[in-house]
Amino acid sequence: MEFTDDAFVLSARAHGENGAIVDLLTAGHGRWAAHVAGGGSRRIRPLLQPGARVLARYRARVAEQLGSASLEAAGAGPAALFDDPLALAGVAAAAAVVAGALPEREPHPGAFLAFEALSEAFAHPEIWPAVFVRFEAGLLADLGFGLDLTRCAATGAVDDLIYVSPRTGRAVSRGAGEPYKDRMLPLPGFLLASQARLQPGDLAAGLGLTGHFLQAFIFGPLNRPLPPARVWMIERLRDAGRL
Repeated sequence: MEFTDDAFVLSARAHGENGAIVDLLTAGHGRWAAHVAGGGSRRIRPLLQPGARVLARYRARVAEQLGSASLEAAGAGPAALFDDPLALAGVAAAAAVVAGALPEREPHPGAFLAFEALSEAFAHPEIWPAVFVRFEAGLLADLGFGLDLTRCAATGAVDDLIYVSPRTGRAVSRGAGEPYKDRMLPLPGFLLASQARLQPGDLAAGLGLTGHFLQAFIFGPLNRPLPPARVWMIERLRDAGRL
């Protein structure tokens, strides 16, 4: 089995004396693991950072076995963010969420495009945290667990949507949700309209919302917690006064 595909590196771990097992998010083949020879070398090591954009050439004798891959740089990748540790924390968090959420060897071109868009957003400190929330919401949708924020689950109203049901992921209006507001998740306005301005508390609410459903629908059933890299990113955003 052979293919060549655009990819992002999600993670890498040492294997043997000078190799690495690399987890890739490919454009056309989904999440794919491969052995990369020389993974500890000075030439290859920069390509194995989470978020690195590469051209991957994969080969395996049998489809079911772990194959090998050669990687070529296909962009500046996280090296361009070297002076922005907060953005680097975001890159690591996004890679960890994708690695934990996507099944192996199952095409998810939407997830690849979303990761690509988020990677470009990391160069813009003022917007990337909001894009990160949209990225996670899109990932949930790509995996079949999309949030329904178009109308109130109880009344069908399309206005004054300020809550989300923690059980169903559907929006709830102010009036319908008022008796149960202590049990509802807040719905930040920027998820309802692409041009909506961020209000105080919106990013924390957005990350809480997507985190809840990632845990409930994806990581929880796999008996896994949300990735530590995501927790670390949120802590860094909070320390920076962004949440």
